[in-house]
Amino acid sequence: MKIEGMAAIVTGGGSGLGAATGRALARAGAKVALLDLDLEKAKTAAEEIAGLGLACDVGDAASAEAAVTAARQAHGPCRILVNCAGIVFGGRIVGRDGPMPLADFESIVRVNLIGTFNLLRLAATDMSVTEPLEDGERGVIISTASIAAFEGQMGQAGYAASKAGVVGLTMPAARELARWGIRVLAIAPGLMDTPMLRGLPEEVQADLANQPLFPKRLGTAEEFARLACHMIENSALNGECIRIDGGMRMQ
Repeated sequence: MKIEGMAAIVTGGGSGLGAATGRALARAGAKVALLDLDLEKAKTAAEEIAGLGLACDVGDAASAEAAVTAARQAHGPCRILVNCAGIVFGGRIVGRDGPMPLADFESIVRVNLIGTFNLLRLAATDMSVTEPLEDGERGVIISTASIAAFEGQMGQAGYAASKAGVVGLTMPAARELARWGIRVLAIAPGLMDTPMLRGLPEEVQADLANQPLFPKRLGTAEEFARLACHMIENSALNGECIRIDGGMRMQ
């Protein structure tokens, strides 16, 4: 699918991977709506690309429906969705104070997995009623998984489970939505230089940056965004989760 002229929605668009993806899509000529729980961040990022910034709690049905409706009214039916909204925090299943609070597990699954499905179902509905493009394609949906989905470490039970759910969602969604010419994909980033990671101590960041095989550094949000754009434009890609991790395998 050619990106130019298409209506795109990016969740988590106020910063990090989402903001970089929004910039890349706008440079390619898309009409971009950036959704974020923090409305001010969404608006600020949207102003940089002459896009639309909207408040959205991805795990809430009404909030997501309102945001998608507003994006449709501004730009037309969604043709591109990139799900970048996500949270991460650590916690052992059995810690010093006993079992992990169930609310902690629920909250990370709500944002990372339920939020991904929530926007996927709404965007796919928009795409399914649009006119097909020349090759029969109607839309592309890309979600953000993580290498933790495959090699989650101790203390990552909630995060790894939520991201494994994103990977598991990709193929059945691709199979179901193929009838409308909608492709469904996922990206599994490794260690990325985002605000989320920059909150760690510098010595921890340095150690993490040395873990990929090559290059010996953290990945960048711009590299994620370039991959997302390639996946949108390469119509042979479907039902796949692509790692972007410098060959890293978490121990």
